[in-house]
Formats: sequence, structure tokens, C-alpha cells
Amino acid sequence: MKYAAYESYAPSKSVWLDKLPAHWEQLRVKHVIESMESGVSVNSDASPAMAEEIGVLKTSCVYGDQFSPNENKRVLDDELGRIACHVKADRLIISSMNTPELVGSCGYVERDFPNLFLPDRLWQTVFSKSRECLPRFAWYYLTSQPAKSAVSSLAAGTSGSMQNIGQDAFVGISFPLPPLDEQQTIARFLDAKTAQIDALVAHKRQLIAKLKEKRSALIARTVTRGLPPEAAKTGGFEPNPEMKDSGVDWLGAVPARWKVKAIKWESPVQRGASPRPIDDPNYFNDDGEYAWVRISDVTAAGMYLDTTEQRLSDLGSSLSVKIQPGSLFLSIAGTVGKPCIANIKCCIHDGFVYFPRWRGDTRFLFYVFASGEPYKGLGKMGTQLNLNTDTVGSIVIGIPDATEQKLIADYLDKTTMEVDVMTAAVEVAIDRLVEYRQALITSAVTGKIDVCAFRHARECAHPEEVAHAMV
Repeated sequence: MKYAAYESYAPSKSVWLDKLPAHWEQLRVKHVIESMESGVSVNSDASPAMAEEIGVLKTSCVYGDQFSPNENKRVLDDELGRIACHVKADRLIISSMNTPELVGSCGYVERDFPNLFLPDRLWQTVFSKSRECLPRFAWYYLTSQPAKSAVSSLAAGTSGSMQNIGQDAFVGISFPLPPLDEQQTIARFLDAKTAQIDALVAHKRQLIAKLKEKRSALIARTVTRGLPPEAAKTGGFEPNPEMKDSGVDWLGAVPARWKVKAIKWESPVQRGASPRPIDDPNYFNDDGEYAWVRISDVTAAGMYLDTTEQRLSDLGSSLSVKIQPGSLFLSIAGTVGKPCIANIKCCIHDGFVYFPRWRGDTRFLFYVFASGEPYKGLGKMGTQLNLNTDTVGSIVIGIPDATEQKLIADYLDKTTMEVDVMTAAVEVAIDRLVEYRQALITSAVTGKIDVCAFRHARECAHPEEVAHAMV
């Protein structure tokens, strides 16, 4: 549906806005928000408050510019006398301190939460009674791109990772105010459109989840059962091989021709090492021969590690464990259980283990770990999983001969890439929908489009026509 512009515009007084409908008021936030309440920081549990318990909100309660009441921590009993400012309906909650991307995040509260209270880093708006400003319209404007740009320009802080914005600066941000009936129309329009977009995004995220499940199942099935019949036949192997019980719960039955052995009998499992103290600048050099691998580098990498944020000096690399291109290593700290194959010369610290004498196809062993199946019985994947050289070495796997390992790795390279391409396409579609959502909000709350036609359509058209027009 194409939306018309307003009949006449006036120049904007804000550097973040080009022009506004001529009949809109050009105000500042302080003209529509009379004051902003704030709570106090109190000692609390890490877990959220249960029913009837008192909770204090976390700054994450407004991430994504949506209010999430479950993002809270239970207040300790001896701190209950210090809590202040409970969450009220039809208010906005705003983050005054966060990362540069999240400072100024804003959520709309639909109902009272008498058991939830604000910390000192969150504000709650009190709207002025002298101006007719619809809180939901204010929320949409304060989540628009011009408002976010204004907040970003005013936020300050000595840390590159944390910034804050003062109340005086925040309430000085420009605020365009249409007549009340137009505010209501704009808010209803955006409620309907964003709900539709959000539903599409949710559907696509479900699709991504299913694709990831399919990918994991494909890997797990292939590293435990072998190639599917057609691929096995093409590779010169029996398409329906005789199976044998591995005696291992996660493996189940494997092809009879495979060996079933603990990893340590195929290669010792050894740990990385770090030069000490690790923050000594003498150990680092941007032109060093060896890259320095941190957990964050592996977390951001896919199957292969191509780059890292730091490089070691000759001294630093001499005190570390060197990994050559083509070698596999596995994280046992941070993102526990994540395998990676080095495409570069690098050094790993003691948060990783490696397999110096593995003679098979490295990609096959990568896929064994990437399936997540070997960790069953060792603990939950993630930070609760406890891995070390002994536990990794004791993992029993099915091992085909080198030729079949290569065929399996080639097959999984191809099939997982196909799934990854589909997943990437869906992710691009999600990004476009999110961008469109933001652009639509900005266009509506700054008067670039006149949504009165949408109001007329809702009042006069057949429901199916309205739904079609919204697509």
C-alpha cells in the first residue's frame, strides 16, 4: 500500500528532521514529559522474582525497545525498605545508561506492575497534563531513527562500551506533536503494521530454527550412521551396510566396518598455554607470525578460523602452543564444546584443547563435535558443560577409514552449505523486515506519510481488503 504525503510542510527546527507537517507543533520532550521518575539500586538475587515476590528491573527489560517485565531480579528481604518507584501503566521506561547502541532504549508499559521496581539506571515517564500527548505515540517517536540519533549525539561516557545520557539532555530532544486524533490514528496504524511485521519475523525465525535443527540432525545422523544410500553407492561403499551395536548410548548402532574407540587412542588430547602475564605488551605484535586465538574469535568463527583480533610477538608465540593451518582445536571455556579448524598459523591458550596426532580427515572430527552428540551424558551444552583433556579424550566415537571419512566430510560440506545458504536468505529477509519496520515507524511519526487513508480503509473497507492492503 502506497501512502500519501501531507498537503503542506514547514521546515523543521531539529537537525535530525528535514521537515514536518505544517499543522504539527514543534516541541521538545520536556513539553510533553513533565518529569521522569527513577528508582534505586538494591541488592538482589540473580533469578527473577516469582509471583508475590518483589523484583527490581534489569536494564535489559527495554532491549529491542519493548518492555519485558520478566527481565528482573528478586530483591533481597533486607533491601525491601529501600525500593522505590514501581512500574505503572501507560508509562515509558527508558534506559539512561548502557552501551552506545542501547542507551536510550525505550519500552511502553501496558499495565501496572506493583511488585516491580526501577533501579537508578532506568527512568519512568510522567506525562504533562497541559499537553495532549498519547504515551503510545511518544513511545513510537522515541524509538524512531531521528530520536535515536539525537540520543546518540548527546550520550557521553569515558568508556567506549558504556555511555549515559542526563535527564536535562534527554528532555531537550526535539519532539513533533500532531493533534491528538492524528496521534491516535498513527499509533493504531503502527500497532497494526508492526504486529503484522513482527508476526512475519517470528514465522521466519521459526523457519531458521527448523533449518538449524535439520542441519544438526543431518550432521548427527551422518557421523554416526554413515552416508545415505545414494551417496554411499556413488562413493563405492555398501549403501545399506551391516550395523553393529557400539555399546555407547549416543552412538547407538554404527556400520560394522567402523572402529569404535575413545579419541585418546587415535590422538592424545593436549591443552593450550598462555604467556604470563597475558597483558604484557611485549608478548604482542601486530606484524607477528602467529595469530593469538581468544574465545571470542572462535565464537565469531564458523567452521574455519581465518582471522583474530590480536597477533603475538616472537616472544609471545615461543611461550604458547602453536597450531598450524588445517589443525582442529576445541574450546573448553567460554563457548564450551565449539570446534574450529585453523586456516592460519595461530596460538591457543589453556581454554582450548587440540589433537596433535589425529591422522584422519580433520573435517570429520570437526563434524563429530559440531553435532553436539558426543557431549550427551557429559553435561549440558554451554557454560554448564565441563570439558578437559581427560573428558574429551575419553569420548568414544565411530571411526570409518580415511577414505570414508573424506567422503562423509565432503558430503556434509555440501549439504550443510545448502542449508546455510537457505538460512542466510531467511536472515536477509528478516533484516529487511526489521529495516522496513523501523522506516515505517520513522515515516509515520515524523509526518513523511499521512496515514489517515489507512484509518479510512479500516472504517470503510471489507476486512479482507484491508488485510490485502496492509501486505
